[in-house]
Amino acid sequence: MILLRLWWEFFKIGLFSVGGGMATLPFLYDIADRTAWFTYDQIADMLAVSESTPGPIGINMATYTGFTTAGIPGSIAATLGIITPGIIIVLLIVAVLDRFRRNRYVEAAFYGLRPASTGLIAAAGVLVVGISLLNVDVFRETGNFADVFNIKAIILAALLLYFTRWCKPTKKLHPIVFIAASAVVGILVF
Repeated sequence: MILLRLWWEFFKIGLFSVGGGMATLPFLYDIADRTAWFTYDQIADMLAVSESTPGPIGINMATYTGFTTAGIPGSIAATLGIITPGIIIVLLIVAVLDRFRRNRYVEAAFYGLRPASTGLIAAAGVLVVGISLLNVDVFRETGNFADVFNIKAIILAALLLYFTRWCKPTKKLHPIVFIAASAVVGILVF
């Protein structure tokens, strides 16, 4: 039964998470709330693993979630669930490609989906920032405002932003360099 439930949950994610892998995050938070299969901190770990491994983030996260929930059969069920809607939609589009391309309603729908996708990705970004850079649980326990911020993580994020956006010698390095460097820093500092 758990395998069918994994497939169904990820089928819905694959059907409605317009905008790529990051758009799956709000759905994963919802699953965490409803099923207790994993915590928000585990979602942050899933995101880190999914971004640092080859392949689409959404599929990697489905595979990771399925594995942590029900082992290898769970990873297969979740992965098949998230890719099934895409396969169905592509087959339907191919069947009516010429009419589909010129349909004003389809163009209007895609125009409307862009802001929805942006909103889902922004919501996911805000949640990841909160989990990664803030210590809300520690603040709740201590009441000390200084405990809200994860200073080490904020410094690492600021350095990564600087080296990936404004430092000319490192700006053009491949993202894997920054992922690997962050992993090393995490092992040494955190």
